Amino acid sequence: MANEQHTRSASVRPRVEPHGSASRGDPRDVLARLTRGADRAGRVTHTEHLPPRNGRHAQWPDRIRPEVIDAVRHAGIDRPWEHQARAAAHALDGDSVIIATGTASGKSLSYLVPVLGTLLDGSEAPNGRGATALYLSPTKALAADQRRAVADLAAPLGTAVRAAVFDGDTPMEEREWVRLYANYVLTNPDMLHRGLLPGHTRWSSFLRALRYVVIDECHTYRGVFGSHVAQVLRRLRRVCARYGSEPVFLLASATAAAPGEGAARLTGVRPVEITEDTSPRGETVFALWEPPLTELEGERGAPVRRTATAEAAELLTDLAVQGVRTVAFVRSRRGAELISLIAQDRLSSVSAPIPAPRHPGEAHGTPTGTAEEPAGPERGERGGLVGQAADAPTRGEGAAWWGDGGSGPGAGAGRRGGLSSRIAAYRGGYLPEERRALERALHTGELLGLAATNALELGIDISGLDAVLITGYPGTRASLWQQAGRAGRAGQGALAIMIARDEPLDTYLVHHPDSIFRTPVESTVLDPHNPYVLAPHLCAAAAEIPLTEADFALFGPESPQLLSKLEQRKLLRRRSSGWHWTRKERAADLTDIRGSGGKPVQVVEAGTGRLLGTVDAGAAHTTVHEGAVHLHQGRTYVVRQLDLEDSAALVEESSPPWTTMARDTTSLAVLETEAEVPWGEARLCFGSVEVTNQVVSYLRRRLITGEVLGETKLDLPPRTLRTRAVWWTVTEDQLDAARINPEILAGSLHAAEHAAIGMLPLFATCDRWDIGGVSIALHPDTLLPTVFVYDGQPGGAGFAERAFHTARAWLTATRDAIAACECEAGCPSCIQSPKCGNANDPLHKRGAIRLLTELLRSAS
Repeated sequence: MANEQHTRSASVRPRVEPHGSASRGDPRDVLARLTRGADRAGRVTHTEHLPPRNGRHAQWPDRIRPEVIDAVRHAGIDRPWEHQARAAAHALDGDSVIIATGTASGKSLSYLVPVLGTLLDGSEAPNGRGATALYLSPTKALAADQRRAVADLAAPLGTAVRAAVFDGDTPMEEREWVRLYANYVLTNPDMLHRGLLPGHTRWSSFLRALRYVVIDECHTYRGVFGSHVAQVLRRLRRVCARYGSEPVFLLASATAAAPGEGAARLTGVRPVEITEDTSPRGETVFALWEPPLTELEGERGAPVRRTATAEAAELLTDLAVQGVRTVAFVRSRRGAELISLIAQDRLSSVSAPIPAPRHPGEAHGTPTGTAEEPAGPERGERGGLVGQAADAPTRGEGAAWWGDGGSGPGAGAGRRGGLSSRIAAYRGGYLPEERRALERALHTGELLGLAATNALELGIDISGLDAVLITGYPGTRASLWQQAGRAGRAGQGALAIMIARDEPLDTYLVHHPDSIFRTPVESTVLDPHNPYVLAPHLCAAAAEIPLTEADFALFGPESPQLLSKLEQRKLLRRRSSGWHWTRKERAADLTDIRGSGGKPVQVVEAGTGRLLGTVDAGAAHTTVHEGAVHLHQGRTYVVRQLDLEDSAALVEESSPPWTTMARDTTSLAVLETEAEVPWGEARLCFGSVEVTNQVVSYLRRRLITGEVLGETKLDLPPRTLRTRAVWWTVTEDQLDAARINPEILAGSLHAAEHAAIGMLPLFATCDRWDIGGVSIALHPDTLLPTVFVYDGQPGGAGFAERAFHTARAWLTATRDAIAACECEAGCPSCIQSPKCGNANDPLHKRGAIRLLTELLRSAS
């Protein structure tokens, strides 16, 4: 009874177990079944048992209207947890607040109760709209999920709360109603940037009454995307002030270091921090899993482990057979499709009882999170499926789970049936109707297993999960715990397994568990004053309301200098009333806040003209170049033409027995050294650089073995990037001390660069695909052997700067990771890179270890 009481207190909606579901047992037992047998037992390198935790109740503040408390009780929640009550009290006091507690701790209820009470008060105004609230999520899917949760919770309040989604999928005929009548509008930063703020005069009644701005999953706003969102929020505050409102910000975040500081950088307002999680938690069994070495050889004869993709597909299959509800998080869109395909193929031949899905009316849980597009572009995973099971399909006929033979969710997986029809993939880039169908099926329990990108990492209501597979370290500890926390809701026990990919950071972590379980989560890295970010937002702000010197305090001290440059470029014109936007085009179209570098490329089926999906502009050269193999909804396509001018890639369905991997060349010039630290004779530097990159060819790799079948040249234009970098140099004397002769110098630098890039996500909130590197035996600007690591976004994202400030710890972990790897001459687990433009040549493992040891000898 105590556990039930905890469950009913923590959630917006009570969880109801599916009818007829098999007893799935203790997470320890589930893990024991997965590791049964000699070939499996040795793959678990560490098991962490996180004990259950009791919750602490409180009472709602007296100022909350009794109708709202009754509605919450009607949803099955008798009393709040202490952190929920504290957050509600601060919101009612007019304090901005950030709630940084664990997954499923009831963050949504913390802000919904004061918001609903305020909206109820406002509904009694003469115009029926005396107070409004704006909800922002990183994704469309999370906003849609939250609208359902708000509608359920507010149902007893009648028409007082009118919640509506306003995003790119909202039909035009509904948008006018939302502007005029909705008092709780759910949207995303993209729509705020491109739609609401540029058209603020049409939203005047809503903005004049705006009392609360809810920012859900705010830890996802990091790097360049977070910097853009920070400026969008400053523009929102400025427009609200024009209409006489000063909204309170209510932010919800996964656990993070210094959440108040991150929230202040994001909003420009210092919030109250609430970080103590007083909700209950069931036991979590967290296993670190390393796939075995295979007999295959990779580049340069390196040993190769079985891929995390193949391993996750096999585990998802086993868990489905056991009736264990599971989500497998995957780093790439291609990986999500492949895991779903392989699991479906394996399950199509399995004869096992099929756990019954829940009745649609019984899908309940805590609405706390997200999911359609990730905070940044999803990247393709390393070319080849080395170590994948030999019976995995190379093409999925009718592999979309709703199938060719049915008309909707539950119709079956194409021509498959049984358990295979209960497995699906979920990723960004799907069309809206495809996403909604998957979300409904997941919500109602029709799906038993899902392979998903980080599009489902956040808080979409996927209650009832028993296990989570994390296919590769997700880039930050915050994301790792967010993904792991998606299982075991309602105080139930949960199993989480992180499956290491064959690369340095993952290998390091599965053998250094303290780096996961005994190390605090990271702080959020973003830089709203990045001139490449700030400049287009100054233009957008001027188009909304002419800028004046009074706005400098809001947008930052860099504003006057940037405004002068924008005048010179004739983007803005200064008049007596301030700076004005004078061009015909929309100022909001100057920038893509997702930082993807331009208009998304549409993937179109050549024969039919059917739009399959989109690819981020920044990834188009490497993922949809001519000849590239492209997966969508379980089907395989080959790109016949990439039209960069029209942002379209024409594809044809095909089933080649290979995958593709782009190759590129990179050069780098130092523009300005902003900071420099002597490490003995070596120098550690930070500053501005210009990077020129060009995709020059692609490799065809055999599906099963990863064998290179050939290389094809490409004729794509170079792309130039001005960004920030950290770099270090070494002298001839240091090379002599490290026994680095000219024959191995380039390979030693190159190996150290690869490993350093792979390890940086442990020290900065980035992914290895967010950063790049260059190493050269004699760089023309430094005149010394030099290794550079740079941010992959214009103007920088803060990652290189964090690397500069943590360089000693970062490079020490890099050296240790290389030295600890059991390979002889280098492999993907230490010094080989999945995105190397030089085919991982040259590399010298032992030279890299000696070089880093010498460099660190005098590190300060």
